[in-house]
Amino acid sequence: QVQVVESGGGLVQPGGSLRLSCAASGSILNLYDMKWYRQVPGRQRELVASISTDGATNYAESVKGRFVVSRDNAKNAAYLQMDSLKFEDTAVYYCHCNIRTSTMRVYEYWGQGTQVTVSS
Repeated sequence: QVQVVESGGGLVQPGGSLRLSCAASGSILNLYDMKWYRQVPGRQRELVASISTDGATNYAESVKGRFVVSRDNAKNAAYLQMDSLKFEDTAVYYCHCNIRTSTMRVYEYWGQGTQVTVSS
């Protein structure tokens, strides 16, 4: 069994910073691309950032230059450093992973989400 858990959300003022963490645990053979999505009520889930197994990154235009995604393969973890936060960054942030489990099959996993609220 595999679990993916996010943490690090909270309330921050505009211009502030937060660091989100995503940890995968369980019967993991391979952890492939790790992605951060966010969702606002009434809107589609939006891809924010992704990082491949070798560290290649991609970002949504709206967060380029402000957010940095990283990972620690030894810990099966990914991180999202969010700086210069804006009101429009307010959302529930989700971690998404593709994982090859001990069954040898690859499955998609989502975390439960962590709320980020940017407010003065």
